[in-house]
Amino acid sequence: MTQAPAPPRTARRRHDREIVSLAVPAFGALVAEPLFVLADSAIVGHLGTGQLAGLGVASALLTTAVSVFVFLAYATTAAVARRVGAGDLPAAIRQGMDGIWLALLLGAGVIAVVLPTAPSLVELFGASDTAAPYATTYLRISAFGIPAMLVVLAATGVLRGLQDTKTPLYVAVAGFVANGVLNVALVYGAGLGIAGSAWGTVIAQWGMAAVYLVVVVRGARSHGASLRPDVAGIRASAQAGTPLLVRTLSLRAILMIATGVAARLGDADIAAHQIVLSLWSLLAFALDAIAIAGQAIIGRYLGADDPQGARDVCRRMMQWGVVVGLLLGTLVVVARPAFLPLFTSDSAVKDAALHALLVVALSQPICGVVFVLDGVLMGAGDGPYLAWAMLLTLAVFTPVALLVPTVGGGLTALWAAMTLMMTVRMLTLWLRARSGRWLVTGATR
Repeated sequence: MTQAPAPPRTARRRHDREIVSLAVPAFGALVAEPLFVLADSAIVGHLGTGQLAGLGVASALLTTAVSVFVFLAYATTAAVARRVGAGDLPAAIRQGMDGIWLALLLGAGVIAVVLPTAPSLVELFGASDTAAPYATTYLRISAFGIPAMLVVLAATGVLRGLQDTKTPLYVAVAGFVANGVLNVALVYGAGLGIAGSAWGTVIAQWGMAAVYLVVVVRGARSHGASLRPDVAGIRASAQAGTPLLVRTLSLRAILMIATGVAARLGDADIAAHQIVLSLWSLLAFALDAIAIAGQAIIGRYLGADDPQGARDVCRRMMQWGVVVGLLLGTLVVVARPAFLPLFTSDSAVKDAALHALLVVALSQPICGVVFVLDGVLMGAGDGPYLAWAMLLTLAVFTPVALLVPTVGGGLTALWAAMTLMMTVRMLTLWLRARSGRWLVTGATR
């Protein structure tokens, strides 16, 4: 006898509980991550301007290198969640181990590239003669932490797929505290300067990776899943992640083009752009938390052969995205006058940012839908479509953004172009969600 469907209100409440239980801890973990760089900056800043500038260059390089491989979390979450939905926990953990092995291989490859090329990379990013030695030192030491960072990404994906976002939050908070303590001890206590900051962060990162590995290995043993590397499984993880890599690189290209255009507008505009972009990125954490919940929940429903459940929770999360977007947009409008003086006293910079922030505020409901549907399609394993959609978005955004210095409108026009970019993403993702072609059920896609 089939079970009667839950009443609409009861189903919505169940979906809301699932979304909140996954999204809130995920938001905490996302916010904790950039605090690593913030803590390093606060500690290194007291060593001198050259050291702080060097840290800034090296951190930008490291952040770029690691963010390129964020697919390790996304693809692993979707694959593991499908197997959880299918009721096959050993296969779910086995899939997660494949992602972790892939992370270690990629991390080793990044080390092999970064160590010999560190001076050239620092020079490419425009470090001054004073900052370059410090940036090179920090980059070379921090490279040894990259495999750990990638393992953390993959293992976070495993736990998210297992519907656990609390453990990543606890690990992120513990890692942040350990990073701060180690940095102070090594930079000042041991007198190692910027090298001490790098070693402190590397140790904290490997500590986080070790905790994740203990959790995953314990789960593997309790369910009889193999821990050995499986070539076919690792290859499958890489193939699933490749479209998401294309998506991520396209998004990074959009952000780089926007920054390049802002630089051509003048010093006040590029300074204002950095402030606006920082706030835009902060707002994205709240929306990305809902997307992470979407990845885990959608994958589980599809793995359980429940396409209607996946469609229902997708609809509910879109409502969440719009509401949270409206709240964030309202907050930006209200807080603009108090927010800007925290970053600058230059009236020209504040004027440029003030108008651009209004555009950002108006675009937040659009961003909410984009982040949610991005998470839904990732959870469905619909990576190829996401890659093509982002390439199309890049093709639309690029000429429009490059015309801003010629047409005029300053930073406000540039952020209008950014809003156009998000609107194109929303349309492409909404059309895909509406088509139902992403509703592919089963333990594997």
